[in-house]
Amino acid sequence: MSTEKHSYIRIHPKDNVLVALQNLPQGAEINFEGQTFKLTDKVDAKHKFSINALQPGGEIFMYGVLVGKATQPILQGGPISTQTVHHASGEFHLGKRKLDWHQPDTAKYTGKTFNGYHRADGSVGTGNYWIVVPMVFCENRNVDVLKEALVDKLGYKKAKSYEGDVDQLIDLYQAGKSVEEILNADIEVTADKAKSNRFFKNIDGIKFLTHEMGCGCNRSDAQTLCGLIAGYVTHPNVAGATILSLGCQNAQVSILQQEIKVRDANFSKPLVILEQQKVGTESDLLKQALKQTFAGLMQANQTERTPAPLSKLCIGLECGGSDGFSGISANPALGYVSDLLVTMGGSVILSEFPELCGVEQELSDRCVDEDKANYFMQLMTTYNKRAEADGSGFYANPSPGNIRDGLITDAIKSAGAAKKGGTSPVADVLDYPAKVSKPGLNLLCTPGSDVESTTAEVGAGANIVLFTTGLGTPTGNPVTPVIKLSTNTATATKMPDIIDINCGTIIEGDETIQQAGERILDYVIKVASGELEPKSVQLGQDDWIPWKRGISL
Repeated sequence: MSTEKHSYIRIHPKDNVLVALQNLPQGAEINFEGQTFKLTDKVDAKHKFSINALQPGGEIFMYGVLVGKATQPILQGGPISTQTVHHASGEFHLGKRKLDWHQPDTAKYTGKTFNGYHRADGSVGTGNYWIVVPMVFCENRNVDVLKEALVDKLGYKKAKSYEGDVDQLIDLYQAGKSVEEILNADIEVTADKAKSNRFFKNIDGIKFLTHEMGCGCNRSDAQTLCGLIAGYVTHPNVAGATILSLGCQNAQVSILQQEIKVRDANFSKPLVILEQQKVGTESDLLKQALKQTFAGLMQANQTERTPAPLSKLCIGLECGGSDGFSGISANPALGYVSDLLVTMGGSVILSEFPELCGVEQELSDRCVDEDKANYFMQLMTTYNKRAEADGSGFYANPSPGNIRDGLITDAIKSAGAAKKGGTSPVADVLDYPAKVSKPGLNLLCTPGSDVESTTAEVGAGANIVLFTTGLGTPTGNPVTPVIKLSTNTATATKMPDIIDINCGTIIEGDETIQQAGERILDYVIKVASGELEPKSVQLGQDDWIPWKRGISL
């Protein structure tokens, strides 16, 4: 697939639709493989139009897979829209293993390293964070008190402050200005810059992971929450942790300790666990938490960055606010990065199972053995059935923004999203909140929700997350750098405060997928070494949402 400098493209030889790379007017002449026809209507960039006439029930293919069926006649050159097409995807079954793949040339990266934090379990962090986590939402307030006490004093305040802007508004009001005059006033931005005077020079931050779970949920969700927290406690980017427990909740400390042992049998990081109902007063709890956390920070500060091979990278692959260019530019570029890293012995995580609908056959065939293939298909089938039982299904995954920008069925969105995983065999299949233990491509069952999925990928061990977006999404993570890649130049230009890398160059024909992939990996190495801070880190975008699967009791 090459976009060069064309106005439309067919992604796969089996496809019977073309994708507009720029706005095409009604009546535009299309010359394609010996055929000449005109567009029946205008087709905006990112949207699709039919190569041949289709009757109701006619199958529509993109990326070489079934992505929808016509609901009414579609003329040759007619647009593909929610009014003319509904979701459809191919059936899947256990097939033959297809493990042959073309490994990319990695000579450029021979001997390359990144400077990371080496842990006792052999993993390497791209950051060095202390985390404070409640076992139950009842402790959120105490976590907030610790945040207020520690962050600013120790030099970790990153969030922008717009207090100066409010002062300007107050001055205008006191000067007698009207509502209209205030709305039209030119307010000077006075956002604070992040502090650089960290008290502990080798600790990148103290992060506070509050949530609304831990009790009232079913036992399975309590166990899962403990597993997720354990994933963060044992994460290579985490130096140590403070855990606050009330005492009577479903998510017991004993369960957390078991989950930590499952992930790291020889766990040796500084770990502070305090239970309010054992300690007594809130004041005593907070005093102990402050002293023990400070002592833990002193220990954690002794670790410094040293060189590590690129095989120690574990990259989470994520997308959000996707558009019709996602599967053509940024996602395939991530796929090439994935293949590069897998070739070098690293790990990548492809998640968001609702966005793998329609490509189950390809991915299951790529699983290294039949057990993993069956497990993947079982997870997909069970997840979709649960969604349908709740009155929905994978077909309802595309958001209004996705649909507006060309992703009109879940299968279209999924086929493009799966490109992030590249072409290598699937080394392992994991259910949330399991941790990655094998190098290569890992499939992790998570929801399609950006933040829940990113939270899960990091809990599984991702020490870098690459996040593609077409519409612009300001998502981050407390302990792992989230690098944002725009699928198009317009979004990168409009939202430079959240976009790190522009992949619109592929759409414009100025760069190949392979060239963009190497550019991305070069950027990743700098971020992993602490030489660059992606925008999500600069903005303090610390999003963290555990996935709640069950009902509340």
